[in-house]
Amino acid sequence: MKRKLINWTGLLGIGALISYVIAAYFCRAAFPGYNWMEQAVSDLSAESAPSRQLWDKLSAVYSAGTVVCTTCVAIFVSENKISSKLFRTGIYLLVIMSWISKLGYQMFALDDAGKAIGGVNETMHMIVTAFVVALSIASFVILIIAGIKRKDVRGIGIWAAIFFAMMLMGPIGMAVFPPEFFGIGERCSIYAAIGFEAVLGVYLFNGFKKTMTADTADAAVDFRV
Repeated sequence: MKRKLINWTGLLGIGALISYVIAAYFCRAAFPGYNWMEQAVSDLSAESAPSRQLWDKLSAVYSAGTVVCTTCVAIFVSENKISSKLFRTGIYLLVIMSWISKLGYQMFALDDAGKAIGGVNETMHMIVTAFVVALSIASFVILIIAGIKRKDVRGIGIWAAIFFAMMLMGPIGMAVFPPEFFGIGERCSIYAAIGFEAVLGVYLFNGFKKTMTADTADAAVDFRV
């Protein structure tokens, strides 16, 4: 296929995942006493965290890449009328989640790493997290249902089910295991969303060619001309 610029932006989804993994791993060394198994990843980007400056540099691709990738995915599936309205709704919710995550966490970064929730920033940070989790769950569930109903997006539905199960491992693990393993459970939830966005980026890079019916393929030709 002849790829257009919007298809190439799908690679940002993969770049965002790589950027986040690198930031989460290497920033630990810049935070003396940080315990990744016990502490949240967001502690590394807290205002007072000694790793904050390094985090901003290493996570730059993640910060912008997820929003650009998911937004372009939404534009592509909308313009080409990919699959059903239900499927596209699931994609739109994922985009809204990405924007809330990007803007919300940037506006309300944690003041103190590893401290108890008490200040305005910490409270708003948790509210943003609640919206991000709720929208992520809604998006995954809708895409799973869409995959069950339509063969053309069954592959995406399967991926959504895999990452949804991974996301659920987060809160389940936090409830079952002692606080010393909070960081592991939290990472399951975070990587589920970022990983799924990377998968959608690959689909965008390939033009969603395996998800198109005859009608949507014709629409895609018109869009790419």
